[in-house]
Amino acid sequence: MCQHLQNTSRINHPLAKTSGWFKIINMKKQIKRRSDCPISFAMDTLGDKWSLLIIRDLMFNDKQYYGEFIKSAEKISTNILAERLQRLESEGIITKAHDEINFSKYKYSLTEKGLDLLPMLLDIATWSAKYDPNTGISKNFIQRIKLDKAGLQKEILEKLTSKQS
Repeated sequence: MCQHLQNTSRINHPLAKTSGWFKIINMKKQIKRRSDCPISFAMDTLGDKWSLLIIRDLMFNDKQYYGEFIKSAEKISTNILAERLQRLESEGIITKAHDEINFSKYKYSLTEKGLDLLPMLLDIATWSAKYDPNTGISKNFIQRIKLDKAGLQKEILEKLTSKQS
């Protein structure tokens, strides 16, 4: 969480570089709603070009660590990745926890709110496969979505939730 020291309060704060009275102000970015439209809400939450790719990597590509996201084909920069991970966490879409083996590393996973994006991501994949002749998704995967979307969703969710347990 971003915090800022401001010389306006009567609270003595140990992070202050000089003697004096300081106040910590929570600077969490609040997204201003443009309307009550559900599409607008989704775009405000997920609409940048990186957030859905991070969610994709968590959901379909077995990535869980910062270093794994950096290696994605789209070549996200480190500062953008750090900001998007923080934003997705503050939105309640992902969680961050210390790795059980290497405590200095963080492991990211999808929350229930993040897992609820699965049907939408499958629909986006199907739409992209229809209109992008160079799509990298396999025809077999698209066929599975078309023939048994509910079964595929259940299989993916079981895999993700068993990995998080």
